[in-house]
Amino acid sequence: MGGLAVLAKEAGHRVTGCDANVYPPMSTQLEAQGIELIQGYGPEQVSLNPDLYVIGNVMTRGNPLIEEILNRGLKYVSGPQWIGEHILRDKWVMAVAGTHGKTTTTSMLAWILEDAGYAPGFLIGGVPMNFGISARLHGDKPSDFFVIEADEYDTAFFDKRSKFVHYHAKTAVLNNLEYDHADIFPDIGAIETQFHHLVRTVPGVGRLVVNGDEASLGRVIKRGCWSDKETFGAAEGVNWSLIEHPGGSSFDVLFNGEMQGTVHWDLTGHHNRSNAMAAIAAARHVGVPAAQAIDSLSRFQSVKRRMEVRGVVNNVTVYDDFAHHPTAIATTVGGLRQKIGTTGRILAVLEPRSNTMKLGAMKDALPGSLKDADLVFGFGSQQALGWSLADALKPLGAIAHSFDQLDYLVQAVVQAAQPGDHILVMSNGGFGGVHQKLLDALAP
Repeated sequence: MGGLAVLAKEAGHRVTGCDANVYPPMSTQLEAQGIELIQGYGPEQVSLNPDLYVIGNVMTRGNPLIEEILNRGLKYVSGPQWIGEHILRDKWVMAVAGTHGKTTTTSMLAWILEDAGYAPGFLIGGVPMNFGISARLHGDKPSDFFVIEADEYDTAFFDKRSKFVHYHAKTAVLNNLEYDHADIFPDIGAIETQFHHLVRTVPGVGRLVVNGDEASLGRVIKRGCWSDKETFGAAEGVNWSLIEHPGGSSFDVLFNGEMQGTVHWDLTGHHNRSNAMAAIAAARHVGVPAAQAIDSLSRFQSVKRRMEVRGVVNNVTVYDDFAHHPTAIATTVGGLRQKIGTTGRILAVLEPRSNTMKLGAMKDALPGSLKDADLVFGFGSQQALGWSLADALKPLGAIAHSFDQLDYLVQAVVQAAQPGDHILVMSNGGFGGVHQKLLDALAP
């Protein structure tokens, strides 16, 4: 919604917005754009008398402002529908969908197009460091191309379709598909149905870029596919594959078995290499040669809150990462382990706060996702979660500790930290500013 506000401002509208507890980097980005932020959802905000209320999917019936809008019969629309009708119309839309890696892959794709001179517009659920903003209408010239992160979460309280059906993609990346969003999907089959709704919207002249390693995506495609399709991964017969170099800092990219070039970068983890293949394949659909996309990725600077180094104090490095699903946690911790080897310890600091985690649907997978960490510090009360974090982490034994007060957690992490350690903070929220608290407490 913050990115949408930026797009609306660029399009010439006066934009205000309200939310609860807006935190960086989005809050600072909005303020820099001159977009007024209002704390809370007071019904008196209707006195602003806007032409249109654009409503995000966290809004529910019973919200004071929503009730006032409905009672007065004021004009409103969902965020995805507004984008589809006002921003994406007449654009070549490149949509990136998947349970994991959407933000990073979308950022890679936008950067490849930017580096190739396409000056794309984009809407990304994070802040790519190559751009410093999460959304724009276009680059330094008008562009026919728009890259968008395509979320499977529902659209609004009045529209329970996935957001991505509103985008009408011509190029669609299906990056992966696992069970998530337990608050709205009863099982993985329900999510597969929504992904097939996305497939149904891609025109015959369009292209699907599909992870060939995912059985779930295979089931989606079997339901029907009316577009060109290219696959990537490690499975036999995929179009795009890779060969990893020792150390993991570079890899060769192959298309139908033919060498296309070598990506040299500092990003960690197999998941990022897979994201790169998807972005290279998608960019090729609009005319960017694979070799050029590979060269562009050597200058890709990742995304804020994706293994972002927040600071180093006394040779202790503090990272910030958005990981909140067990698979994302496992790939993040595993990627850091691959990068640092066995010479440093990983202190994983986790806040399970997504709706799926709060419902306890993934709690049994938490210990396995943290197996590459040396110490684990979990944060969350039973009252907030509805289940015991301490009990969930018990299979990890003495390396795991849980806290329901942030100051105590910070104190425990700092006491455990030694020079050469890597403190990996994982949360999809602000986590009470714990990153800076840790850095301050580590300082002599």
